[in-house]
Amino acid sequence: MSRIPLSKTEEELMNILWKQKKAFLKDLLEQYGDPKPATTTIATLLKRMADKGFVAYNSIGRSREYYPLVKKKEYFSKQVNGLIKNFFNDSPTQFASFFTQSTDLTKSELEDLKKLIDQEIKRK
Repeated sequence: MSRIPLSKTEEELMNILWKQKKAFLKDLLEQYGDPKPATTTIATLLKRMADKGFVAYNSIGRSREYYPLVKKKEYFSKQVNGLIKNFFNDSPTQFASFFTQSTDLTKSELEDLKKLIDQEIKRK
């Protein structure tokens, strides 16, 4: 199912919800630093995210307890694949080359990355 992507502000709120797993609007608002967004802003974001199919809620009394409908890994996997398709000619190799050269990884981080790739090769 293709979804309309999240905006940056929606993604930030979604990250909070992924961490909390279930939360009321006031719980989500508490996770923001100062200055905190307005309650109405968070309510509007939650409505848009529900309309896009990313969150749902259970009504408990007069309150709504929100929860994610999409797993974080699934969302970011789709985002990375879209990035590779749109900006790197659908070439994971071009993406990996760009990533390793432009992120200023240390030798240790590159070695860790190589270990991950080697493990993945063994699994194939």
